[in-house]
Amino acid sequence: MNFPTQFFKTKLGTGWVIINYSILFLAFPVQAQKSVDLDSTQIAQITSVDELSDVEPTNWAYLALASIIQRYGAISGYPDGTFRGNRSLSRYEFAAALQGVLEQINNGTFVNQEDLVTLRRLELEYRLPLNQLRTRLNDIDSRVTNLETNQFSVTSKLQGEIIFAFTEGRKANPTVVARTRLNFITSFTPNSRLIIQLESGNNGGDATSSVQNPSPNLLGTTGLLADGGGLEYGQVSSDVQLRRLYYTFRPQKDLEVTVGAKMPAEDFIDRNRYANDESSDFSSSFFLNNPLIIQNQIDRPGGAGAALAWNIGGGDFTLRSLYIAANSNTASGKGGLFGEVNSGTVELEYAPRSNFALRLQYTKALIDNTDISAFGINGEYAVNRTTAFFGRFGIGNYDGFNTAISQNLDLQPHTWAVGISWRDLVIPGTLTGIAIGQPFVEADLGDATQTNFEAFYKLQLSDNLSVSPIVQLIDNANNDSANGITWQATLRTSFAF
Repeated sequence: MNFPTQFFKTKLGTGWVIINYSILFLAFPVQAQKSVDLDSTQIAQITSVDELSDVEPTNWAYLALASIIQRYGAISGYPDGTFRGNRSLSRYEFAAALQGVLEQINNGTFVNQEDLVTLRRLELEYRLPLNQLRTRLNDIDSRVTNLETNQFSVTSKLQGEIIFAFTEGRKANPTVVARTRLNFITSFTPNSRLIIQLESGNNGGDATSSVQNPSPNLLGTTGLLADGGGLEYGQVSSDVQLRRLYYTFRPQKDLEVTVGAKMPAEDFIDRNRYANDESSDFSSSFFLNNPLIIQNQIDRPGGAGAALAWNIGGGDFTLRSLYIAANSNTASGKGGLFGEVNSGTVELEYAPRSNFALRLQYTKALIDNTDISAFGINGEYAVNRTTAFFGRFGIGNYDGFNTAISQNLDLQPHTWAVGISWRDLVIPGTLTGIAIGQPFVEADLGDATQTNFEAFYKLQLSDNLSVSPIVQLIDNANNDSANGITWQATLRTSFAF
């Protein structure tokens, strides 16, 4: 029950209005009222009523405040210099304030006989609320200790992401590309999580995919040999599909283990803080991952497998390993966990400082009867809070008769990409990125080398909404000089909840 200030003025006299006003500025009684903002628990002791910006000399309680400060020093204010004397209070708060005044008396603060009699009477009258308050505080202290020791409950969270993009480019009609994802994240223990992700799109295409897709699509977003660019969120089926299903847990503090039936490789290896999220930074799939280390036909559909991440001794080195079988759900033929389409990767990360990381990688894969092996380097360096550089390099070997393109392969491709990222460029809160690279440099594939370029400028309109104008250029798509330069402009809108 809350009592207005005027109640105490009428019943107890001017002096006790002061006690009512001062209650909000004692630390623990404010915490006892759930409706009070936690920031309001901060107090600042004052020595003069003139320090209170919202108490004027014409205020009816001005003299009483001045008297109580001078005589007892029992008044405090908020850090912004306000007193907020019109706020109502609860019985518990009043009891706590009374206790504060009694402590002043017990410490030897002078009080006249009339006030002393009144105080003793009130102490008797509010003895029960005071005892209840002490009991509640002791109970709260016990609960806080228990929560700090075992701060966990089984929880499930729903997260969503929608990407909606208008795009237009060379020899392509304006199109709308959309993709929606829903994430269900459940924790059964403090150190575990179950990830379930559903995905659907509008099977949207763009200028880049149109020039890369003609058969055989070797270096497109869904390329048979490697991922060579195009909008990462394009060409997503309109049917609702299971994109992710895996369980991660920590058997010990520095070791993380993941097992699952639907695992994209990009979730576990080849991460980069400046080029790894198509909803926030680069849209081209090529700049998001090394196409030799993360094989397109493994990562794009996902598969069953396992992953380990070991932060060695809690120090600067982290060792990661990953195995995924794309056709793990197929029992007949060459499917299963060790069937015809699988990939294993080992990655060693060295991160001695928060602004620097270097990752060495090795991938061994079997895809469409072709043996693939590749070495990679992934690095990032932040010069300061606003500017950072990043890059990826890989060299690989493709050997065997590829059943997807009906061609015998003996290729030694290499790939590279470098870029720069800026924060707060011109407008605070923005993110800018520029990158250039070549996804598959190989003289024996085609008569030219595909080169990719992308620049974006992301404006964060709110915590949930961002808009990004994007420009992409691809020269000699599919390593074919007849394709020339393909340009593409995209306006990406990302909404997360």
